[in-house]
Amino acid sequence: MSHSHVSHSAGHDDQHGGSHGNLKGYMIGTVLSLVLTLASFGVVMFHVIPPAQGLTAIVVLCVAQLVVQLVYFLHIGAARSQRANTGIFICTAFLIAVIVGLSLWVMHNANVNMMPSQISVERAMAHD
Repeated sequence: MSHSHVSHSAGHDDQHGGSHGNLKGYMIGTVLSLVLTLASFGVVMFHVIPPAQGLTAIVVLCVAQLVVQLVYFLHIGAARSQRANTGIFICTAFLIAVIVGLSLWVMHNANVNMMPSQISVERAMAHD
Protein backbone atom coordinates (compact mmCIF):
# COMPACT_ATOMS: atom_id res chain seq x y z
CA MET A 1 0.00 0.00 0.00
CA SER A 2 2.80 2.38 -0.52
CA HIS A 3 2.05 5.36 -2.66
CA SER A 4 4.91 6.88 -4.51
CA HIS A 5 4.83 10.62 -4.66
CA VAL A 6 7.31 12.30 -6.94
CA SER A 7 7.77 16.02 -6.67
CA HIS A 8 8.21 17.89 -9.92
CA SER A 9 8.83 21.27 -8.37
CA ALA A 10 11.43 22.27 -10.94
CA GLY A 11 9.08 21.81 -13.89
CA HIS A 12 5.95 22.81 -12.00
CA ASP A 13 6.55 26.55 -12.35
CA ASP A 14 7.26 26.37 -16.07
CA GLN A 15 4.10 24.37 -16.83
CA HIS A 16 1.85 27.00 -15.27
CA GLY A 17 3.61 29.97 -16.82
CA GLY A 18 4.85 31.58 -13.62
CA SER A 19 8.29 31.46 -12.15
CA HIS A 20 9.01 32.46 -8.62
CA GLY A 21 12.14 34.26 -7.58
CA ASN A 22 14.99 32.72 -5.70
CA LEU A 23 16.77 33.92 -2.59
CA LYS A 24 19.59 35.50 -4.61
CA GLY A 25 17.13 37.56 -6.68
CA TYR A 26 15.25 38.72 -3.61
CA MET A 27 18.49 39.70 -1.86
CA ILE A 28 19.68 41.66 -4.90
CA GLY A 29 16.30 43.43 -5.08
CA THR A 30 16.36 44.22 -1.37
CA VAL A 31 19.90 45.60 -1.47
CA LEU A 32 19.18 47.71 -4.56
CA SER A 33 15.97 49.04 -3.00
CA LEU A 34 17.80 49.97 0.19
CA VAL A 35 20.61 51.68 -1.74
CA LEU A 36 18.12 53.69 -3.81
CA THR A 37 16.12 54.62 -0.70
CA LEU A 38 19.27 55.76 1.11
CA ALA A 39 20.35 57.70 -1.99
CA SER A 40 17.01 59.56 -2.01
CA PHE A 41 17.36 60.23 1.70
CA GLY A 42 20.92 61.49 1.17
CA VAL A 43 19.83 63.85 -1.61
CA VAL A 44 17.31 65.47 0.71
CA MET A 45 19.13 65.43 4.04
CA PHE A 46 22.69 66.20 3.00
CA HIS A 47 21.96 68.57 0.08
CA VAL A 48 24.29 66.58 -2.19
CA ILE A 49 22.98 68.43 -5.23
CA PRO A 50 21.45 71.90 -5.59
CA PRO A 51 17.76 72.17 -4.61
CA ALA A 52 16.77 72.98 -8.18
CA GLN A 53 17.88 69.53 -9.35
CA GLY A 54 16.81 67.80 -6.12
CA LEU A 55 13.30 67.01 -7.30
CA THR A 56 14.62 65.63 -10.58
CA ALA A 57 17.09 63.41 -8.73
CA ILE A 58 14.40 62.09 -6.39
CA VAL A 59 12.06 61.32 -9.29
CA VAL A 60 14.85 59.48 -11.16
CA LEU A 61 15.72 57.47 -8.04
CA CYS A 62 12.02 56.76 -7.50
CA VAL A 63 11.57 55.43 -11.03
CA ALA A 64 14.74 53.34 -10.65
CA GLN A 65 13.39 51.84 -7.43
CA LEU A 66 10.05 51.15 -9.12
CA VAL A 67 11.84 49.26 -11.89
CA VAL A 68 13.91 47.27 -9.36
CA GLN A 69 10.80 46.26 -7.45
CA LEU A 70 8.90 45.35 -10.60
CA VAL A 71 11.73 43.16 -11.86
CA TYR A 72 12.93 41.51 -8.65
CA PHE A 73 9.73 41.24 -6.60
CA LEU A 74 6.83 41.25 -9.07
CA HIS A 75 8.80 39.40 -11.78
CA ILE A 76 7.80 41.75 -14.57
CA GLY A 77 10.00 41.18 -17.58
CA ALA A 78 10.24 40.07 -21.19
CA ALA A 79 10.85 36.37 -20.51
CA ARG A 80 8.25 33.95 -21.83
CA SER A 81 7.17 32.92 -18.33
CA GLN A 82 6.69 36.59 -17.32
CA ARG A 83 4.64 37.81 -20.28
CA ALA A 84 1.30 37.38 -18.53
CA ASN A 85 2.48 39.44 -15.54
CA THR A 86 3.90 42.09 -17.84
CA GLY A 87 0.73 42.33 -19.92
CA ILE A 88 -1.49 42.62 -16.86
CA PHE A 89 0.80 45.26 -15.37
CA ILE A 90 0.87 47.34 -18.56
CA CYS A 91 -2.93 47.17 -18.88
CA THR A 92 -3.39 48.14 -15.23
CA ALA A 93 -0.89 51.01 -15.48
CA PHE A 94 -2.65 52.28 -18.63
CA LEU A 95 -6.07 52.17 -16.97
CA ILE A 96 -4.79 53.97 -13.89
CA ALA A 97 -3.12 56.64 -16.06
CA VAL A 98 -6.34 57.15 -18.03
CA ILE A 99 -8.48 57.38 -14.89
CA VAL A 100 -6.11 59.77 -13.12
CA GLY A 101 -5.54 61.86 -16.26
CA LEU A 102 -9.21 62.21 -17.07
CA SER A 103 -10.06 62.97 -13.42
CA LEU A 104 -7.50 65.77 -13.39
CA TRP A 105 -8.89 67.07 -16.70
CA VAL A 106 -12.46 67.08 -15.34
CA MET A 107 -11.39 68.83 -12.12
CA HIS A 108 -9.43 71.45 -14.09
CA ASN A 109 -12.39 72.16 -16.37
CA ALA A 110 -14.75 72.34 -13.40
CA ASN A 111 -12.38 74.79 -11.71
CA VAL A 112 -12.11 76.99 -14.79
CA ASN A 113 -15.80 76.95 -15.69
CA MET A 114 -17.37 77.13 -12.24
CA MET A 115 -15.16 79.56 -10.36
CA PRO A 116 -16.34 83.15 -10.16
CA SER A 117 -14.54 85.49 -12.47
CA GLN A 118 -11.80 87.76 -11.25
CA ILE A 119 -13.75 91.00 -11.69
CA SER A 120 -14.92 93.25 -8.90
CA VAL A 121 -18.49 93.27 -7.59
CA GLU A 122 -19.02 96.86 -8.83
CA ARG A 123 -17.96 96.00 -12.34
CA ALA A 124 -20.17 92.89 -12.33
CA MET A 125 -23.15 94.97 -11.15
CA ALA A 126 -22.53 97.58 -13.85
CA HIS A 127 -23.18 95.02 -16.62
CA ASP A 128 -26.72 94.33 -15.37
